Amino acid sequence: MNAVRDNILSNKEHTNITGGSFGEGLDMRGSDLDVMAVSRTIEVYENIKPFFNPNITYFSMDIDDVKPGYAQLKQDNSKFRGGVLKHYCEEQHGKHYFSSTLYKQGIANNMFPSTIHGPCISNPTGHLDLASSLHCNTWVSPAIQWITRSNNSWPKHNVKRAIIKHGVLFVPIGVKGSPKEDLEWRISFSVGEKFLINTFTHTQLLCYALLKIILKDVIATFSGCEDLLCSYFLKTIVFWVSEELPQSVWEAEYIIPCFMRCFSRLIYCVEHSVCLHYFIPENNMFENKIVGRAREVLLEKLYMLNSYNWRCILFSDQMSNFNLSIWNIPIEPHAPYSKEIQIILSSYLWYLANLSLGFKISSIVSIRIKQMYMCQQSSKSSLKDVYIFCMSKYCHVDAQRVQLISTLGKNKYQYKQYKSCLSTLIDNIYHDAVSGWLMVATLFYKTNQYRKALNIVRYSLSKCTPEKLCFMMTLSDIHCQLLKLQTFQKKSIMYLLKTLIVDEILFCENSTLLPDELRLNQWNKGRTFQSTAYAYFVNFLCYYHLSDVRQCQDSLQSLQLVISERYFVKSTHPAAGAYNLLGVALLLLSDNESARHAFLQSVKLYPSEFHNSAVKRLLLLS
Repeated sequence: MNAVRDNILSNKEHTNITGGSFGEGLDMRGSDLDVMAVSRTIEVYENIKPFFNPNITYFSMDIDDVKPGYAQLKQDNSKFRGGVLKHYCEEQHGKHYFSSTLYKQGIANNMFPSTIHGPCISNPTGHLDLASSLHCNTWVSPAIQWITRSNNSWPKHNVKRAIIKHGVLFVPIGVKGSPKEDLEWRISFSVGEKFLINTFTHTQLLCYALLKIILKDVIATFSGCEDLLCSYFLKTIVFWVSEELPQSVWEAEYIIPCFMRCFSRLIYCVEHSVCLHYFIPENNMFENKIVGRAREVLLEKLYMLNSYNWRCILFSDQMSNFNLSIWNIPIEPHAPYSKEIQIILSSYLWYLANLSLGFKISSIVSIRIKQMYMCQQSSKSSLKDVYIFCMSKYCHVDAQRVQLISTLGKNKYQYKQYKSCLSTLIDNIYHDAVSGWLMVATLFYKTNQYRKALNIVRYSLSKCTPEKLCFMMTLSDIHCQLLKLQTFQKKSIMYLLKTLIVDEILFCENSTLLPDELRLNQWNKGRTFQSTAYAYFVNFLCYYHLSDVRQCQDSLQSLQLVISERYFVKSTHPAAGAYNLLGVALLLLSDNESARHAFLQSVKLYPSEFHNSAVKRLLLLS
């Protein structure tokens, strides 16, 4: 799923790579969504300059007087592609170097509101980290010894070959405290690390996951230990231990000794203040970090945990159900399947990753080509299902870039634009019929085809049956009984996402399909609405323009019922959006006081001036 999403979100400017725990197949509590945007218009080389491409700006790698694992990027004699990059360069001794700090700041300025966090640009909630990185197509000399270092069975030769073939990345962060910090870039092996993680046996992955759980749930809660260790150190330790042990050891029956081997290695690293980078061992990642009193406190806590042996994992509340297996309590066959569905529904990272499909827009033509090509090339039907799902979600937003007018005239261009938008929206029903058809209804509403819009809304609402699910929802008895059926247990996750989950309505920034009633002067940011609430809102708008007062009131009451009963509204953000819709409807009826109350409720649930238009609407009402 991550690979398909990355493929769709990539374009001629950058390649999208989902990283972090989520990109490694681990949806860990407290983790954020890490995304790398690898530039296709900037290229780094070390010794041999690539064949010149006028559309690419080239920088050469300079590792003189720089800590191992880092480099400076020197401008070569080629001209800059465009005039922006030259503002990110600084002159040193007659040479121009690409500033990692200026590059990050430039990206952050175009992503307001955002904050710089290490090499990443983070969104206001801290759930999304974007690292804009540069690519070097060849393997670099600081890591050359890795190619021949290991004679063991892991990693296999073909995996090594694939890692080397993909080269390395450079992320915008220097050595803390270095006089050249602003001009230094860290060499990143994140693509190679994904290859290595993909070779893990279940036992290796479990050891890695357990170490991450202990770090976040136990070690990081101790006073003085909060920011000493990070997940990357743990991953490095698992890589080293994996290289040292034969693959035959990484089996389920050896999970405890394998885990303790990794945990003991962590203690050893802290004892000696040494954690060598897996690809560049000359880089001691604990240097100037795990030292002094902080190291002593951390060691004391690690010794304490080690005294419990493998039982140290039970200090995490995530392991609270561990004792069920001890008593051999029989588990119903459908229980693991239901739990898997519940995990997906509760995963904010899953929700955020799929929401990101709506914020990367390319032309409708390119989507058509990609969709047809991928579906034809994919021999596996399961992969086709993933592409169709993602493309459908993509079309949900892509149609919103087509310029429309309020009425359908006889102008051929206007009609062509309308048909193009409608065609794209028909393709958006394959990830969720409810939200998909509601976007079609929105097009009919925008073009004054109110009766057609009402018919489509009615059809969409008929799909909102009791067995349907939404994100952040807890499975009810009805859902558990449904998932017991063999018919569902044989279906793929894509089938379940399409048939069971009611998605949100997403309007991108400056959407041409956003109803005029929801526009607010210059405030045209992207926004989402819960589908059933939005359905009754569109119903209300259609009857309002048809001057049907009774049906207007019925639609308004239905919208209020959706809010009060929290019908497919299971978290604060969609609830705030529903109150927004209610407030706008009440304003149209000139009930300003009730509208004010609705907007106040919205702001109370989601007090974000940037993301919640209710804040500005309240100011206009005052």
